[in-house]
Amino acid sequence: MYYWRMNAKEKPGLGELLRYVGELVDQGAEEHYRTMSLNYRARYTPILRALHAGAQTVTDITARTRLTQGAISQSVTLLESDGLIARHAVADGRKSGIQLTKAGRALAAKLEQHWVATFAAIASLEEEIGCPLLQSLEKAAQALEHRGFSARLTAAKNGLPTGGQTNVK
Repeated sequence: MYYWRMNAKEKPGLGELLRYVGELVDQGAEEHYRTMSLNYRARYTPILRALHAGAQTVTDITARTRLTQGAISQSVTLLESDGLIARHAVADGRKSGIQLTKAGRALAAKLEQHWVATFAAIASLEEEIGCPLLQSLEKAAQALEHRGFSARLTAAKNGLPTGGQTNVK
């Protein structure tokens, strides 16, 4: 096992890098949305893709995207106010169904090629960095679902010598 002794100010942590990479991806995508003359937010993509693929409720979208129900609900509200989706009653009165409106279907159709290009760009990035990024993130998500980061952090803290400093081995 390797231990790193570092000052927390020297390197960004996992959360910081994930957020930064996410911001860079979203900025690049949004630049293309503007080029496509779309008034579109990157945060809509997982919801639109899920609906386009057959999801019908927030629960369905959560299962497909792994985003939190709160984040999805916020985006659904924005998509509804932009006229891209509509809610409707379903047999289970505890939920409401969601469907793309005519404008939403037209937008999804227009974005389909962009989504294909997005995955091609990701493949190009993976080749450049020599790492299967999507596969690595999927594995990380599965591992954290199995054993959460809090449990891992607790175990790491319990393994540290008094004072929290470690030696490089």
